[in-house]
Amino acid sequence: MTDSPESPNPGASAPRTVTWGERIKRIVNPPESQTRSQALVTLASSLGAIVLAMVIATLILVISGKDWIALFEKMGDNLTNSDKLLDTLREATPIMMSAVAVAIGFKMNLFNIGVEGQWLIGAFFGAVVGSKIHLWAPLHVLVILITAATAGAVWSGIAGVLKVTRGVNEVIATIMLNALVNNLLQFLFDEYFRFQDPSGTLDVKTKRIPESGWLPDIVAGRVNSAFILALLISLAYWLVVYKSRFGFRLRASGGNAIAAATSGIASKKLIVTAMLLSGAVGGLVGMGYLLGESHAYGPSHPSGYGFDGISVALLGRNHPGGIVASALLFGFLDTLVGPLQIAKLPSAVIPVIKAVILLTVVIVNEVVSVKMAKRTAERTAAQLELAGAAA
Repeated sequence: MTDSPESPNPGASAPRTVTWGERIKRIVNPPESQTRSQALVTLASSLGAIVLAMVIATLILVISGKDWIALFEKMGDNLTNSDKLLDTLREATPIMMSAVAVAIGFKMNLFNIGVEGQWLIGAFFGAVVGSKIHLWAPLHVLVILITAATAGAVWSGIAGVLKVTRGVNEVIATIMLNALVNNLLQFLFDEYFRFQDPSGTLDVKTKRIPESGWLPDIVAGRVNSAFILALLISLAYWLVVYKSRFGFRLRASGGNAIAAATSGIASKKLIVTAMLLSGAVGGLVGMGYLLGESHAYGPSHPSGYGFDGISVALLGRNHPGGIVASALLFGFLDTLVGPLQIAKLPSAVIPVIKAVILLTVVIVNEVVSVKMAKRTAERTAAQLELAGAAA
């Protein structure tokens, strides 16, 4: 019996179709062997993405009849202005923490979209507890940080528990939790935190945190010690994920849950643990602004850090070094918003630049990942064929 033309090798298994979910997971959590070989490609794609983003931003300004040269002038001014560079550090601080929170989930192949809600609930409880206690300065700050981290962890842990007990997708769960926390906080502020300040103006926020609960400044009025906290969190992330037994189990389970389970790694426990850790870091995202600038929490508190963290984690490929560099880039871009508005240029070009950078890097890395996976499969097939011939 001869083989049909459609089946030249009846013993070979049909190629498996790669789902979009697997493609996305490969982007956010590539195999370690691929990560090393893609280092130069990742760097080149990041630099190329920045150039492409600037080209597109320039085209937008040209088409809209704006002075595109002013964009580069403002960038140059910010790069040579020490105050603006300090502002970059301040803007990068919450984004860096948010990205680490997201990256912890990504390492377990968990899409924690809920960092935005986790830091909001963390800031709220941190502000409430911090305003009601009076302790020695370092201890007061520590209690607030622990409270915020605990609140974020509990809020994130809900999604983890729902996933392992009821099979609820963490993306859906965390999106719903984001919506829930926004409405919950709005209700609490409307019902319990409306009061008049000494000038008679109606204010909606928590009570002011005593000075013993403030974070000290590194540079007065520019950067507070939350930046150091963000760097320490990034360092701790590197040590835990890359240098500990727990981190190895986390990466192993995230890379191949079936193989990890066969080796005795309890993936369900790791899922909940990863979500708790991710939420704990997420709860600290707003501490720089709360303890270093506003000293109270209200609806006017800045927002959006959780979503910027997703972009930075992807751009930094979940590596602490990449996250720090990407957060500084996004922080620098955020410092351009004010100068662009003063120059009567559309500040919307900043989100466009961020989006183009992110999309370009993700697309390039995905293309490279697919090609490398194909080459690996071809090498494996060739080795098996040689082994079969030798036998």
